Amino acid sequence: MYSPHSSSSPAAPAIAPSAEPAGPTPGQAFASAYAEAGTSARVDFPVTITDSFPGFRRRPRIAMRALFKIAKADGPEATYFFETHPAEAAKRVRDEALRLEAGFDFQCGKVALQPTRAWVQIPEALLADPVALATFIDFRLLVRLGTAENQSLALGKGGDHMRGLLEMPDLRRLPALADPVTSLLAACEHVEQMGGSADGIVMNPADYFQYLFPRQDVLTGLASLGIRIVRTRMINAGQAIVGDFYAGATIFDSQRSTIAFDRPPEGTFARDGLAVRGEITTALAIHLPTHFSIAALT
Repeated sequence: MYSPHSSSSPAAPAIAPSAEPAGPTPGQAFASAYAEAGTSARVDFPVTITDSFPGFRRRPRIAMRALFKIAKADGPEATYFFETHPAEAAKRVRDEALRLEAGFDFQCGKVALQPTRAWVQIPEALLADPVALATFIDFRLLVRLGTAENQSLALGKGGDHMRGLLEMPDLRRLPALADPVTSLLAACEHVEQMGGSADGIVMNPADYFQYLFPRQDVLTGLASLGIRIVRTRMINAGQAIVGDFYAGATIFDSQRSTIAFDRPPEGTFARDGLAVRGEITTALAIHLPTHFSIAALT
């Protein structure tokens, strides 16, 4: 088994998303492990390998994790602060009418780190070609793992899995206004009225290319404000998540990842076959739920 903590196995280095890799890619590391251990191969990485998808070096599209601040988590759970609206019977405080956040309650909570996994089936002919196997892992397993992470961050149900933004009970839902662009800008304004600054939008590609891309003036204006846009299928067309992602939430990241041969859960593939699992371990904590909203666009 390859492990960065074992003296008999080479470490898997961190790879900067915007630069050419300085060492072996995750796929190359796994191909080398397969050459030594066959279908018992396993590689443990001291980084989160979703950042290593080669496509990030060629195009400006970002994944949802790029919107959040990332904090290393050394244990099975992380402690975090959050603010909430006070109870209805709570005493009014000075300046609350001017600054709504003046009346918020400060609280503390814990969130458990949970695994996010993705699977690919390996065509057997690839096993005889280390270069082809490495390319398959880098371009198919990593992108599927990144998609699974987007799904967790947006749609995760909680329990034994991460709870995603669309499942957070305290996020405000804003009605659609005259048109989708007006609705988006109003959601950005809502963040500022709550004491934050919108720095991210998560929306379906259909809405982006139909409503925003033709409005390059709007895109330029949003970019000038530091607002980045994530296009993902993990949110339905007709709505968007708008928020102060960097200040308002944290991804607690174990900064450990694994690629290994494994048996996938029932129903993962239409037929049996040799499969490889990619896995990361993270948690999402929302500090300022008032700084996020789910805006209807249409």
